[in-house]
Amino acid sequence: MSTPSSSTTRTTTTRPTTTRPTTRTAGVPGIEERIVARQHELSPQERRAAQTLLDHLDDLATYRAAELAALAGVSKATMSRLFRSLGFAGFEEVRDHLRDVRTTGVPLRTEGLADVQGHAAREAAAIAGVLHRAPVGDAVAVLAGARRVLVIGWRNSHPVALHLRQQLAQVRPDVRLAPLPGQVVGEEIADLRSGDAVVMVGFRRRPSGFGPVLAAVAASGADVVLLADPTAAPHARHARVWLECPVGTTLAFDSYAAAMSVVSVLADGVHAALGRPARDRVSSIVSSYRRLGEVE
Repeated sequence: MSTPSSSTTRTTTTRPTTTRPTTRTAGVPGIEERIVARQHELSPQERRAAQTLLDHLDDLATYRAAELAALAGVSKATMSRLFRSLGFAGFEEVRDHLRDVRTTGVPLRTEGLADVQGHAAREAAAIAGVLHRAPVGDAVAVLAGARRVLVIGWRNSHPVALHLRQQLAQVRPDVRLAPLPGQVVGEEIADLRSGDAVVMVGFRRRPSGFGPVLAAVAASGADVVLLADPTAAPHARHARVWLECPVGTTLAFDSYAAAMSVVSVLADGVHAALGRPARDRVSSIVSSYRRLGEVE
């Protein structure tokens, strides 16, 4: 595959660094694992405190250490001893640990109740930022000019991939989705070649096979569009176009609002690029709907 031109490479942005300690790195056990490993070493009071931590793990960081001690019915000193037994200097380090876990996509609450208006404003800003920075026009050119398009997405990426496939199929022929239920992707990528396009949707908590599949797709000669969050940076070298979409929020679960907006803009761009053939296809599909009575 040819080296991407400067027009198709993503814009690198500088992210601020932090001096706060990270308590969760590759190979370092999480708080649940630490509690299980040390369960038999803890005093009865510490075990009660540890159970309280586990019971409130999804919103643990919204409490203060004194509140957790009160919930467990133990002293603040006992709670502090438990933190040290688990390898944390104190509750602030536990908070850092939970925030770090959240950045990997694990659904943990790290704030209080959602500020709905604030959340909406942050979502709007994220969408605007992505659409301003991402090389959407390059991706549109790839998808409009390809002989056929394959969209691949697993787990939490699958709904985004499914929606993109549905939108593109309205305006151009031969758009497929993988993996299909109960299937793998080997047979789907076996006949890819130059002139084809593959959209790899890969948001965080990707399956371990994502990288090998992406590398195999790139080796086929097909043009790759990577739609993913910043954790996919190591995979971007295989893509002709990388559409980088943040998914992190202050809520427990990731948000795919920016990704779905990119999907809409991509489909609209392909519609505009193809012109009359796209309009004719839309009309033909609408006529099929009417004949079959499939939609209201």
